[in-house]
Amino acid sequence: MTERFSETLQRQNQPTWSAAVSHRFVTELCAGSVADPIMVNYLVQDHRFLDSFLTLLGAAIATADTYEARLRFGRFAGMICSDENTYFLRAFEALGVSPAQRAEPADTAPTAGFKAIMREAAATRSYAAALAVLNVAEGLYLDWALKAPKPLPANFVYAEWITLHDNPAFCDFVAFLKAELDRVGPQEAALASDFYTRTVELELAFFDAVYREEA
Repeated sequence: MTERFSETLQRQNQPTWSAAVSHRFVTELCAGSVADPIMVNYLVQDHRFLDSFLTLLGAAIATADTYEARLRFGRFAGMICSDENTYFLRAFEALGVSPAQRAEPADTAPTAGFKAIMREAAATRSYAAALAVLNVAEGLYLDWALKAPKPLPANFVYAEWITLHDNPAFCDFVAFLKAELDRVGPQEAALASDFYTRTVELELAFFDAVYREEA
């Protein structure tokens, strides 16, 4: 059986991908044992992606070659603007993070890198480039969330972040992203591979950066 393009890209980046999905942060998140300051660091930095992420989704909508794909991206953008953004605001409140505290820390290098690569992919006007970044950003999170032991932590700050990335609608969306990358990626294989690899590296670096202040 011929290997799918999305599978080839993931296999080529497997050591870094595996290091990310089995990272200390993921293990502690699934156990509900991330220390509050670490969770705050993570959420403050992760929330800063949303503007650039919506830019990337907008580019995917603009460059997709089917109406059905544009509908899928549009619905997903709506979820990001509602369910996911609301989760962040509730989590910040539960953890006692004020708007000033959210704005105060500088972007970490991986946060700045994520913002940049999302906007870079959008600027290419390449559907394959947008899909490559999205396949990592969503597929890697589904991968670790699927492995979360049950029952989930009682605290919604942990449990809801896991279920946002492991539910039927999200699983279907990731399957759609893979199918679209399989369909259009081979025509721009080098470009898609470059964006995919750099995004996987940023995922691992982002998890590492959450703990940097402990050192």
